[in-house]
Formats: sequence, structure tokens, C-alpha cells
Amino acid sequence: MRSDVVVVAQPGRLSRIECRGALAARHTEPDTVHLVSAAATPLGGDTIVIRIIVEPGARLRLRSAAATVALPGATTTQSQACWHIEAAGELDVDPEPTIVAADARHLSELTVCLEGIARLRIRERVQIGRTGEREGFWSSVMRADVAGTPLLRHRVELGPASVADDVLGTPLACVSELRYPEPATDAVGVTLDLTKGGSLSTWQGPRLYS
Repeated sequence: MRSDVVVVAQPGRLSRIECRGALAARHTEPDTVHLVSAAATPLGGDTIVIRIIVEPGARLRLRSAAATVALPGATTTQSQACWHIEAAGELDVDPEPTIVAADARHLSELTVCLEGIARLRIRERVQIGRTGEREGFWSSVMRADVAGTPLLRHRVELGPASVADDVLGTPLACVSELRYPEPATDAVGVTLDLTKGGSLSTWQGPRLYS
């Protein structure tokens, strides 16, 4: 199944929302939208496409109502989520964690295009497995540009056969946080300042912290 969500934030009015498939979005405050599952997703074979546009002078906080649980499907274990972000205003994206359950494989791709006086915070939290599970695999690719100039190219993998897979201590949880234009001062993990402004903070461990 393919699910599509489009959120367009405009100054002085509620965001325009378009949804199709197993994922919906709802206004919860004047500048806040929550993603809500209308059916079980992502299952193996599912594709989720989320497009966010923040116009100049607009502000948007994007959240989710619950954690996302990626599960294997009947014919394939792989699902994917593609995020496309165009921001010229203020955007804060902080959904609940993604849990990659059983032997599911979940691939995430995030493309960000910033213009003008955009302000951005994106936090991604991932856990491989529910209690007692270690077989899942997750891969994330993040690309961010400012006015067409590269800001960040970042890739992370977790789980068996990932680049971090090690019998002595395989990380099964990850938190990544991108800030722009000011670097983060309160993010967990290691924070690296970016050449064009902002920062990338990363943390890995066995389980997500509270």
C-alpha cells in the first residue's frame, strides 16, 4: 500500500492537509499537525510519502499521535518512508519513535530544501525490535540544502548486516537531530556544527532513553 500526506503551512491560517492511504494528518493546534495511522502501516511492501511545505512567515510543528511500528509483510519484509521538505518559514518535526519489529526492514529517506530565513529542527528516533527482538534493519538517508547549496549528507544504519553491526556491541537505537540555522545546545549525543550553519546531533545505544 502507498500512503501520501501533504501538509502546506501558510501564515495566518490553518495548514492545508491532503491525505491518501493508511496515514492521515489532523490539526491539533493552530500551528500543530499530528500524523495519525488510519490502518496498520508500514507493513512489508508499503511506501509512505510525506511532503511538507512551509511558506515564508509560516510556522509548523509536526508530531505523531503514537510510535510507528514497522512490521514484515506477507511477501516482503521491506517498507520505506520518503520525506520531502520545502521550508522558507519555521518548521519543527519531532514524531514519536519508529520501532522496527520482528525481521522487518525499514528504509527512510529525507530530503530538505531550505530557503530565505528558514528555521528548522528535525528529530528522528529509532529502535530496533520490541522486547527480546534484534532481527530488524533500519537505514536512513538525510540530504539537506540551503538555497541550493549542500548543508548535510548523512546516512545511518542499525541492525544485523548494518555498517555498525558488531558481535561485541551492536547499537539498536539511534537519535538524530538536525538544527538550522543555530546549532543545538540541548540535544543528546555528539553535536557537530555544520559549515553552512546549524548542527547535527547523533546518539546511539542499546535502547531509546525515556
